[in-house]
Order: sequence, then structure tokens, then C-alpha cells
Amino acid sequence: MKKFAQYLLAASLGLGGTTAFADALTDAVKGEHRSADAKVRDEYRNPQQTLRFFGIQPDMTVVEIWPGGGWYADILAPMLKEKGNYVAAHFFIDEESHDYYRKSLDGFKDKMEKADHYSDVTLTAFHPGKAHDIAEPGSADAVLTFRNVHNWYMNGGKEDTDKAFESFFKALKPGGILGVVEHEMPESGNDAAMKDSGYMKRSVVMDAAKKAGFKLAESSDVNANPQDNADHPRGVWTLPPRLALDEKDREKYLTIGESNRMTLKFVKPKS
Repeated sequence: MKKFAQYLLAASLGLGGTTAFADALTDAVKGEHRSADAKVRDEYRNPQQTLRFFGIQPDMTVVEIWPGGGWYADILAPMLKEKGNYVAAHFFIDEESHDYYRKSLDGFKDKMEKADHYSDVTLTAFHPGKAHDIAEPGSADAVLTFRNVHNWYMNGGKEDTDKAFESFFKALKPGGILGVVEHEMPESGNDAAMKDSGYMKRSVVMDAAKKAGFKLAESSDVNANPQDNADHPRGVWTLPPRLALDEKDREKYLTIGESNRMTLKFVKPKS
């Protein structure tokens, strides 16, 4: 009743949508269902600022691509539960799938069964070469992908990357939003490094989006880290949280922090 009263008061002031969004997002981010380890990463992933930038509202249909263990799902699912729809386009599994993908999907399904805020989640599958129907065509208000583009590029180059963005375009309504967060390589970097470093050039992401039909609406530095030069012995996995070199230069990489990330908001044109 208290939240409903607050909503009505805000609406009377012409601020209902904004307040409802802020309440739903803040409640989801601060919720006790999120582990302490997950919340520690808020410093680098900036979920509230990022989702505000993408314009995600509680009454939207939002597709998240490859949610993995559910870090963002634990925010989006409760935020969208009452008025919206959260679609988890998880890993596509067949006889060729790596055990990592199987275990990740099984873990996500287990989370869905045990957590009440996942009770209304729609589970679909995505693979740039094998599974493109992430949602009903033209049904999504937003498609979000967090640190995934490098996987498609590393496995299938520009072809798989282009196919991914085409799938996102197909799922979105006219005027719908595509939000992309990705580890960023300087434009002066070696193109060949994109095949194994986990970093992508912004121009490559922009080209794939443009080819699919998207228009860039805005970019943000909310997830930028100027201390990261994207040149490390084991690519992005050298940095936290992976720290692939174990104890070697550990303090150095902890001081750098997590990767420098581009945050791009694209729109599917209305006509």
C-alpha cells in the first residue's frame, strides 16, 4: 500500500513513470536475493546507471542475451515481474555444445525453479548460427547484451556477429532499444587481437549494428575505465574478476580493476 500511495502521489505530480522506474530498479538492485559477491561487482557494472541509460522501464518486454549465471537477471527479473516481461535468451544446447554452456544453462534453470522472482521468466535460446528466435518477431521493447559480442566474434568472426545483431533487430518492435555493453579495444589496436583477447573495437560493433538496420541513439562512459589499456597477457581475463595470472602482478591488475567497456544504445527505426 505504501508503494502504491507513493506511485499515486508521484503520478499526480506528473512523475509517476519516473518514480515507478526508480523504485523498481532500486529495489531490485538492493534486494536481499542478490548475493554479497554479486553486489561487490556493482562498482564496475553500474547496473542502475546502465539500465537508466538504456531507458528500461518496469512495464517493458526485455530480452537479455546469454544471461549466464544470472547476474543481470537477478535485477531485471524482479524489476519486470509485476508489469513487464523478462525473456532470458540463454545458451542453445546441442550435441556439439561445450560442457560450460550446459552447466551454465542447468544452473540458470535451477535458479528459475528456486527463486520466486523468476516464476514468470520466459526462457528461450540464442546462438548466432543455430538459434535466432529469441522472442516473437517485433515483440520486444528492448534487447540487452552484456559483454557477449566478443564471444560471437571469437567463434565466428564478423559473420556470426552480424547474424547476432540481425536476430536482435528481428525481435524488437519499431522504436525498440538495443543496449550493448562490451569490453573495448582502442581503435589503434591490432584487429587480430579481437580473436582471442575478449576486447572489441567500437567500430566493429557499430558496423554490425548498422548493417542490421540499427541507428545509434547515444553512447555513455558509465562503464568506462581509463586505467585499462586492453593490452594484457591473457586478454580481458587477466583483470578481475578472473585474474587469470593468479598471483602474478595481482595487485597491479586489482588496481586497474575490471575492463574498460563501451556502453551503446541503438534504436530500431520506426519506419
